[in-house]
Amino acid sequence: MATTRAPASPLLLVLTAVVSVQFGGALAATLVPEIGAAGSVTLRLLFATAILLGLARPSLRGQSPVAWRTVIAFGLALGLMNLAFYASLEHLPIGVAVTVEFLGPLTLATVLARRARDLLAVVAAAIGVVLISRALEVPLGTVEWTGLGLAAAAGACWAAYILASGRAGREFASFDGLALAMAVALVVSLPLGLRSVPDWSGGAVVKGLGIAVLSSVLPYSLELAALRHLSARVFGILLSLEPAAAALAGFLVLHQRLTGRQLLGMGLVVLASVLVMGAGGCKEPATSTG
Repeated sequence: MATTRAPASPLLLVLTAVVSVQFGGALAATLVPEIGAAGSVTLRLLFATAILLGLARPSLRGQSPVAWRTVIAFGLALGLMNLAFYASLEHLPIGVAVTVEFLGPLTLATVLARRARDLLAVVAAAIGVVLISRALEVPLGTVEWTGLGLAAAAGACWAAYILASGRAGREFASFDGLALAMAVALVVSLPLGLRSVPDWSGGAVVKGLGIAVLSSVLPYSLELAALRHLSARVFGILLSLEPAAAALAGFLVLHQRLTGRQLLGMGLVVLASVLVMGAGGCKEPATSTG
């Protein structure tokens, strides 16, 4: 009698998604200097929205007002998150930007968990951020406060995105909520992104397509498949590797080297995330981004 097989390795699917997102972010870091953060986000969302709407073919009829409010909030969080994160790449190495951004879902997981040991995680994360910001190594006037602030804002939007995506998953079938949220996010970025259209070359458009696939379509699809066989606890731990994956992508694609203290700080943030999410602290899976 035939048996139903699970995917060969759901863990591999998530790890592939994590690596895909961060290499997409590294590719975005090469596009931002050409057409700006808003233009890069708009180009990415333009392709990602077209692909996801084509795949999901969401129905616009029969949705409740609550569902529409949810998807609008989802899209606003998604659009603002990407705008803030891409803008931070103009000031910070991608490994640093992703680590600071990751404080958003980490803080959310800590608030949801409310365990005594989470205090240790908060302390570890705080020390980690101080180390990667280089505030102890360079004069405060030379610290990239603008980049750190933008990355932190992206993290806050990421936390909002997690909450909204969980609600959208309950209100919409399959990828419908995500596809509609992508369309809302595209509308959010358009007023700023359209100003860069005269700078869009053939190479920029190809990069935008690549970023859309690497940072949106591929990882979301892989994570959806993996989450059918993984607990939120294991999923959260795997996503804790995103800062490390970002540092690797930054080194290989952008030739960005981090100091020993910055790598130690990144390790502390990853440790904090494992402590918080490792015991099921995050009730909603923290979907990848960046």
